[in-house]
Amino acid sequence: MKNKISIAVCFLAAAAGAVGGWLYSGGYGSEGFIENMILFTLGAALAAGALLFAVLYLKGIGPNVEVFKRYRYLLGNLISRDLKVKYRRSVLGFMWSILNPLLMALVINAVFSRIFRFQVEYFIVYYLTGSLIFNFMTEATTGSLTSVISAASLIKKVYIPKYIFPLEKCLFAFVNMLFSSVAVIVVILIVRMPVAPTALLFFYPMICTLIFSLGLSLILASTNVFFRDIGHLYTVWTVAWMYLTPVIYPAEVIPDRLAPIMHLNPMFHYVTYMRDVVMYATVPSVTEHLVCIVYALAFLAAGLVLFKKQQDRFILYI
Repeated sequence: MKNKISIAVCFLAAAAGAVGGWLYSGGYGSEGFIENMILFTLGAALAAGALLFAVLYLKGIGPNVEVFKRYRYLLGNLISRDLKVKYRRSVLGFMWSILNPLLMALVINAVFSRIFRFQVEYFIVYYLTGSLIFNFMTEATTGSLTSVISAASLIKKVYIPKYIFPLEKCLFAFVNMLFSSVAVIVVILIVRMPVAPTALLFFYPMICTLIFSLGLSLILASTNVFFRDIGHLYTVWTVAWMYLTPVIYPAEVIPDRLAPIMHLNPMFHYVTYMRDVVMYATVPSVTEHLVCIVYALAFLAAGLVLFKKQQDRFILYI
């Protein structure tokens, strides 16, 4: 019965998405008609699927919200602990969250804007806006990778929802990103880059990246419990991923034949969105909004399913 309901709702959502794509494109034969129809259909179906997943697979939203409320203080304490540990015995303390991206940006700006002569206006802001989003994702997922294993002593003693640990690492990285955002503001003021009201949409790629990172973190954390090699491989992958994302180099240098592959990279969309609203005073299309949230919800749904399926076996391997 549940499967029939899920299929019916997803079908209706896909139909609604197809109509939305048709209306947004301006009718049959208009530019981008096929692309928008496909994206709107997939987006609506996946969004409906994620909602049904929360209601049916997790046995309702209410009970899970109650459990989360019960442990929200623990979540806050864990985030506070990580912040204190990171900056313990440091003279500047939290200021390093601002100084670190600033110093890194100066090095990257000196190397790439002068030696490689990338002709990007306000290159230092271009780099900072991209690295802000990408480094947040990297810090969140890398920290979550070993979060369950590191909490083994606590998990063995008392009952705690195990998803709390990857979630805490993602929120901790999110707080760090907010501190680092000050560096972007400082640089914008120094170089006197004009900022349009579209910059107020900066929160959208941040939230989408948080949801995406949480989904990926749940996958990595649950997989790493059984296969510890994941930790070593992921370190290499994050480096390759950074070079596959236009964080340092301009997106325009990507050959046309590789552009479709680049668009399969979720981080490409989140980084591009941030730069569009902050640097180029452009509001991304509805299609781009859908792509960002669909990637986020799809990875979150996959992460929740895998984590829930494997979490009862963690105790045997940690």
